[in-house]
Amino acid sequence: MNRLLVVRLGSLGDLVHTLPAVAAIRQAHPALEIDWLVDIVHQDFLSLTPVVTSIVALPDRTARGWWQVRPVLAARAYDVAADFQGLIKSAALARLSGAARVLGFDKESLREPAAGFFYTEQVDVRGVGHVIAKNLRLAAALGASAGGTRSFPLTTVESAALADVRSRVGGPFALLNPGAAWPNKRWPAERFGQLAGHLRSRHALRSVVLWGPGEAGLAEEVVGHAGGAALAAPPTTLSDLVAFARGARLMVSGDTGPLHIAAAVGLPVVALFGPTDPARNGPWADDDISLARYGGCECHYERRCRQEAAWCLRTISLDDVAEAVDRRLAAAEPGDRP
Repeated sequence: MNRLLVVRLGSLGDLVHTLPAVAAIRQAHPALEIDWLVDIVHQDFLSLTPVVTSIVALPDRTARGWWQVRPVLAARAYDVAADFQGLIKSAALARLSGAARVLGFDKESLREPAAGFFYTEQVDVRGVGHVIAKNLRLAAALGASAGGTRSFPLTTVESAALADVRSRVGGPFALLNPGAAWPNKRWPAERFGQLAGHLRSRHALRSVVLWGPGEAGLAEEVVGHAGGAALAAPPTTLSDLVAFARGARLMVSGDTGPLHIAAAVGLPVVALFGPTDPARNGPWADDDISLARYGGCECHYERRCRQEAAWCLRTISLDDVAEAVDRRLAAAEPGDRP
């Protein structure tokens, strides 16, 4: 095996959860050329990992995008393509690469079972809980260690945004991430603001509120409820986000990409889960804390809640999160963060 194509198009959190598998493959095959096919909006994040030889960006999700990327893939003459996504589109793109071997998950574990028709080999991951462990099982079919250390290789970069925040905060800080692509994953902004007050009074931490495209107003709402205990981050790139996570003391967030980046670089986290299952998607460090309402949620893996009066994340109180923050910071060893 000389050339491998990894197919995981998105989302950001899922890319993070695929990194240990790709790192394990790299460790097992140091000379292997590993290309990663990804949606173009995420290629900057993958540029931060040294275990990938080349990034192949899917320019868009239309037939035109597929047509544009197909000759690029064919020219690389892959021996193997591994689909870590389990959708019809990702499986089809893996097959269109021209690789003789096309690997994916077993039919029962696929998000879209019809994807299995595009594979030449399927790896049984039934009974495997966390998505990281499932990905490592797929990597093991390519000679990697399924039980090795979970490694998230991300390079360190200079961040003007982090330098700006440090000059404004003047001391240690926590990260609050109120946004998410799914409204169903957002804890109320008012409670994030009140949590910032707790972090300042109890732990002498200012809070920096992260935000992404279309979320500037949400960040300002959190700041407005914080009574001076929080400030909105400047516009940030994904490399800035990695730098922020390496410079903070704690992150509190719903189930979204910034949470998983923070956990990947070892930042202590408190994660808030409603429609998604932390046993499958949550932080993996023993000391990290997930406050979950998945068991009582009636809208599993749905973008919007269908039961507004019984919205599960609303049942996570400020006191619940403050107590979890206190426990997580107490578990962090003194001096383990900058």
